[in-house]
Amino acid sequence: MRLRELVFGAACAAAVRAAARLGVADALGDAPATAEELAAEVKAQPGALRRMLRALACYGIFEEDADGRFVHTHMSRLLREDDPHSLRYIALWCTEPWTWDAWPLLDEAVRKGGGVFKDLYGKEFFDHLHEDAPESAHVFNRAMTTSSKQSARDVAELVDLGGAKTVADIGGGQGHVLAELLEKHPGVRGTLLDLPRVVAAADPRLLEGGSLADRTDIVPGDCRQAMPVAADLYIIKNILEWDDDSTRRTLRNIVAAARPGARVLVIENLVDDTPSMKFTTSMDLLLLLNVGGAKHTRQSMISRMSDAGLLVGEVRPVNAYLHLFESVVPD
Repeated sequence: MRLRELVFGAACAAAVRAAARLGVADALGDAPATAEELAAEVKAQPGALRRMLRALACYGIFEEDADGRFVHTHMSRLLREDDPHSLRYIALWCTEPWTWDAWPLLDEAVRKGGGVFKDLYGKEFFDHLHEDAPESAHVFNRAMTTSSKQSARDVAELVDLGGAKTVADIGGGQGHVLAELLEKHPGVRGTLLDLPRVVAAADPRLLEGGSLADRTDIVPGDCRQAMPVAADLYIIKNILEWDDDSTRRTLRNIVAAARPGARVLVIENLVDDTPSMKFTTSMDLLLLLNVGGAKHTRQSMISRMSDAGLLVGEVRPVNAYLHLFESVVPD
């Protein structure tokens, strides 16, 4: 029976996606509601909505009471847009239309050890996203922003700056981690480096007129091509998973640009020794499909950092799904 349930995993994923797109979790408040009441709110057919909610309730997403009304569970609340720990956009991102085209080709990706995306769409993943699929690009950006905001505080709480006066967030997206660190450490100056279109939408605290702008340098650039940043401490979070070549180039660019003794902190999901292995190993397979990338094991990350010339030290958990690798640029 367990295998029967697993092979219908697409039904569960589709139901989560539909609930997120319909806004069912937002429509359901603290009081129990019937399928008819919810259907009126989200403009759906009551009978079909009841069937979907019952399917989700089997997985602990919503709950049906003895009177046939539906109530929230911890997981269903995470589909609300206003929940501080919301996973609505993460759920949408992991079930975007392209994923339904790509998953059936996993056997092909496993055979050749690389992505299938260009075979499907005639373009590389991000080119397709930004040129041909604006809605998916929007969902991706919202999902990455949500994920970054939720983990930024955990990172800032864990990281000991150890007297560093300058911090560089490399490939740092909108700079949420950097903003949290600068707020916590008023004497520190920060640099955010990422692609031009990414840093243009940086955290408002970092941009001109923001509360941290006078201590922030925004540098448009590609860390795989060059590292025009000198700092006491470099942070690299969730960007060393696309392919081995870009990982090597990014790390070596940092080692070449940094002064001896500079600290380099790498923060990544791991596919071993973590409570989130079911999620992380699934994301690992999705990376194989779309960009030919991979999540790291503890040893593979250490090996790549060492190969780049870094002296790797302690590895610590940030939260249930992230680990921090300490390293130093040698003399």
